[in-house]
Amino acid sequence: MNDVFDTVLLLALPASGKSEIRRYLEHQTENTCRELFHMGETVQLDDYPYVHIMRRVDELLEGAGRPRVFFETRDRGFADTADWGTLIALINEDYTDIRALRKRRPDEPVGWILDRFDRAREAVGARAPFSSMENSGREILLNGLVKEVDDLISEWNSNVPTSLEGKTVVIEFARGGPKDSPMPLPKCYGYAYSLAELSTDILSRSAILYIWVTPAQSRAKNRERAAPDADGSILFHGVPQHVMLNDYGCDDIEYLLSRSGVADSVKVEAHGEIFIIPTGRCDNRRDLTTFVRQDPDNWKPSDVRLLENSISAALEPTWVAYKSTRS
Repeated sequence: MNDVFDTVLLLALPASGKSEIRRYLEHQTENTCRELFHMGETVQLDDYPYVHIMRRVDELLEGAGRPRVFFETRDRGFADTADWGTLIALINEDYTDIRALRKRRPDEPVGWILDRFDRAREAVGARAPFSSMENSGREILLNGLVKEVDDLISEWNSNVPTSLEGKTVVIEFARGGPKDSPMPLPKCYGYAYSLAELSTDILSRSAILYIWVTPAQSRAKNRERAAPDADGSILFHGVPQHVMLNDYGCDDIEYLLSRSGVADSVKVEAHGEIFIIPTGRCDNRRDLTTFVRQDPDNWKPSDVRLLENSISAALEPTWVAYKSTRS
């Protein structure tokens, strides 16, 4: 048993502070992360780059007068809600490859990512769109996605460590459901669905760090970070308002915590097994994370201490439970 979390699922509504906390952790010393948060140097996985490529696929196809594949329109959510599971299937592949320390050098990068989308969709019972796409439509994507896929592969290869010894894999994703939905959320929505789609390998090694803001705060912070002069990066990209209301209008983490039967844990039934995942909530309802978007040289020590204390308070009892359940 290492003295750090093996894998942490970093969950929250959009713009809640997940990416800021990832950035904060990247700028801390190894000793600080280990002593205060029981985390080693982080190796980070995220489903947002796949969402970006999915939207680019639809832009390219629609621009050529062809049907969209993934989203209803450019400012709405998935046409097939099973694509929430598609994203998890891609994360499962990423986790397998990161644990194998496997770099990626596909001969045909865009064809490789299209094949991955097909496999991921089939894994959740959805239609594989690209294997049956006519050659002219596929050619549009093979030519139009080169930069995005090259960037994705380059980022992946720079993220692969030489060893995972003493490191913590952090997997970030956001899930939710339509505003004011009763619980449980409909199939494919929320954490209940997506957590159960994670691989046994991930579920057996994970704790959850949930960044807690209200849905109204999430929507407000999403508007702020998507200012017209923002750069569209992971810290500054915006989610369309229709999506914020219909896909992230609420989430089910409180519901899952209340029904697990184990304090401060989420129960996941998947792959014929039951997984009890220790869960810590970092309370960001009083904004502790926005300062992290600034240059680290401008971070105020008082702001850093407040964020540090909040993360530590969430993870300390989670670590105790994690050691107990994973030993």
